[in-house]
Amino acid sequence: MNQAELIPNLFRTEYRKISAVLCKLFGIEHIEVAEDIVSETFLAATETWGHKGLPENPTAWLYTVAKNKAKNYLRHQNIFDKKVKQHLGVPDIAEPEVDLSEKNIEDSQLAMIFAICQPSIPAEAQIGLALRILCGFGIEEIATAFLTSKETINKRLFRAKEKLREENVKIEFPGKHEIPNRLDTVLTTLYLLFNEGYYSLSQDTALRKDLCLEAMRLTHLLAENELTKSPSVYALLALMCFQASRFDARQNENGETILYQDQDARLWDMDFINKGIQFLMEASQGNELSKYQLEAGIAFCHTQQADTKEKWNNILQLYNQLLMLQYSPMAALNRTYALYKVFGKEVARAEAEQLNLEGNLLYHSLLGELYRGHDNEKAIEHFQKVIALSKSPATRAVHENKIEGIRESSV
Repeated sequence: MNQAELIPNLFRTEYRKISAVLCKLFGIEHIEVAEDIVSETFLAATETWGHKGLPENPTAWLYTVAKNKAKNYLRHQNIFDKKVKQHLGVPDIAEPEVDLSEKNIEDSQLAMIFAICQPSIPAEAQIGLALRILCGFGIEEIATAFLTSKETINKRLFRAKEKLREENVKIEFPGKHEIPNRLDTVLTTLYLLFNEGYYSLSQDTALRKDLCLEAMRLTHLLAENELTKSPSVYALLALMCFQASRFDARQNENGETILYQDQDARLWDMDFINKGIQFLMEASQGNELSKYQLEAGIAFCHTQQADTKEKWNNILQLYNQLLMLQYSPMAALNRTYALYKVFGKEVARAEAEQLNLEGNLLYHSLLGELYRGHDNEKAIEHFQKVIALSKSPATRAVHENKIEGIRESSV
């Protein structure tokens, strides 16, 4: 791998590790300092490696430079502090060690997950911080994921960091008795992070695998830790695996979305499906029933290739349970497709139209399908609304093709 390919790859894999350790070391009030040190480290790599060539161990080089920069910062701060402490009679504090061992990196990332996922911070800001600090995403990448400007993202992250400072949030792993109360917020953030990638409405793609894989990586950290692994964690990981199994089948070579019923099941990833089954079995231990277990159950049913009424009836019953446990408009919308497969389009249309999700393009996409063949003019109207609402060329292309298909069949 040459330098042009190596540095972006290392940025994605190592930025998050170094920044988590330094954020934990410096504290929540100095997150920007930690980010600056990591950014300066990669800038130094770009400049030095461009002149002198790649070092024998690029990762070790980055860690050494980051450690030295962090120690220089701490040494500078210590000199300043001593000048003040001399007048206060405060004893000197030993310079902390910058520990970039694998265990401390993992511990720091877990601590950062719990620090970032605070109910007082808006969900979009939690996801943004997670993408930046825990996943190594650049501001421009985050802006793309949220379909907004870099300025907006910078302001959003600044406000979130200020909120963490105001509340004096500690970057530390919560106590054993605190974990159950805080884990729900963490799982919600990771769930939303995965969905941000899986149902991406980005201008250039309908699927962001990198976001999905980062959400899976962070959830896996929780599943491997004795204090955080739980049925809900395993269920969320199972759900992610089942969804990820269809990555390659969800898009064609032009980046256009392929609907579930049109996917080539031979492209489904059986390794992900088998992992999902194992995690779902782990999630079934005990008496806890979470929305993630029900959603994972639905996703598992979707991995069964047979298009039978029994399969769709099982999916429908799971959606009924899910909506009773925790209502959401998207779950209700997805339920109407299962309703169509069990009871037909007329019943499903009536249910879908009661949802009245006018600003949601998925709502209009489903209604277009439910009206196709019954009232083609209405089907076209709904597909046209999808095109008007979508910022993705791939999504617009899919629905333009549907309209063209309807018109050709009517000739």
